[in-house]
Amino acid sequence: MVIAAAASNPLSQLLIVVPVVILASGLGAWAVRRFGQPAVVGEIAVGICLGPSLLGLVWPGLQHRLFPADILPFIGALGDLGLLAFMFLVGLALNLGLLRGHSRTAVAVSQMSIALPLVLGSALALGMYGTFAPDGVDKLPFVLFIAVSMSITAFPVLARILTERDLYRTRTGAVAMACAAVDDVTAWCLLAVVVAVTSSSSPMAALVTVGLSVLYMLVMLYVVRPLLARWVARAERKWSDSAVLVVLFTGLCLSALATEEIGVHALFGAFVFGTMVPRDSPAVERAAARLQAVAVPILLPLFFVSTGLKTDLALLVRSGEQWLWVLAVMAVAVTGKWGGGSVAARLSGQRWRESLAIGALMNCRGLTELVVLNIGLSLGVIGTDLFAILVVMALVTTAMTSPLLTRILGPQPRPESDAPPASGAEALSGPDGAVRTARSKEPAETA
Repeated sequence: MVIAAAASNPLSQLLIVVPVVILASGLGAWAVRRFGQPAVVGEIAVGICLGPSLLGLVWPGLQHRLFPADILPFIGALGDLGLLAFMFLVGLALNLGLLRGHSRTAVAVSQMSIALPLVLGSALALGMYGTFAPDGVDKLPFVLFIAVSMSITAFPVLARILTERDLYRTRTGAVAMACAAVDDVTAWCLLAVVVAVTSSSSPMAALVTVGLSVLYMLVMLYVVRPLLARWVARAERKWSDSAVLVVLFTGLCLSALATEEIGVHALFGAFVFGTMVPRDSPAVERAAARLQAVAVPILLPLFFVSTGLKTDLALLVRSGEQWLWVLAVMAVAVTGKWGGGSVAARLSGQRWRESLAIGALMNCRGLTELVVLNIGLSLGVIGTDLFAILVVMALVTTAMTSPLLTRILGPQPRPESDAPPASGAEALSGPDGAVRTARSKEPAETA
């Protein structure tokens, strides 16, 4: 058998695994789009199906031959590389100019849809600590991590849903994008604090990590950002698109390395570097499109399957108590994000219909939630049983979004053209959660 013959050679095994994963993810994305779902739902589901939850259950021999233990680090490394590129693209797409004219509503909704999940998530975590906390994990990092994981909104997936439903030019779409932008920045800053607290061996070490993080942000804002602005202006005239791509990729890697060494995770550095790069440059847009064309359809599916290999839903069926915890997590997640976002939008002057739609969009977690959960699992803050529960929550809350919007706002309109949207949605997401800018003429579909 070819798979068996390749098992001793990591390169040969990768040459089998990578096409299988890419094709399976593309098929999953295509299938769920037929039902009006964002493609990330299908990609998450495919990753889970290729893991112990389905393939490992019905055909364990094939699952072990396809994903032997010695190949998993390579799959994880390639997936992480795609994830770094993805986080850079998310940062590049994050346009706080969306707040113009909606700042009061955006701040109110985003902060309420973070504050309420933090409070409810903390209460839930205190109840879960004795059952789910791995040995040796203190209560504070466990509670902080669960609280932050409840407060995530997937900005790229939300942007894609708005685009597909032709909502990005509406007031509701503009407000939702602005809310998600503020939410994204706040949530990643909170996660950086949680990682610092979790990774540090003492309170003093945690303070040092936070201090270095502040210094890093100051350097990025007042040194790197102006230098990038001047370099981009020259690159338009003197640099080739390939050279621009090389510089941007090198920059995101160095920024990711800096935050990894500081102790707040490499993904945070890639995200921050993306926010520092000027967005109004055609050369940057072309380079970002090239990066997306490789990272999103080829590397990112390896992250989904890496996540799926760590997710064993069989852990949930062994006890009815586990499903009670699933329901509790779902209740907290939906109440905190949909409930908190809807009430805050209503109190900010939106009508109930638009408020409920904004809350439903804030409840979409997508790939961003998986990123956070993998960080928690790698840090040892959560175990595989709680990881599986939270992955189910991420999948269900993402799948809920489109049906809820249809119920609230009516059926999704047919797209009349694939022209780029107006300035209200400068950053759009591709079908699998990737980002493209409004100037880009390439179609968003990649699978």
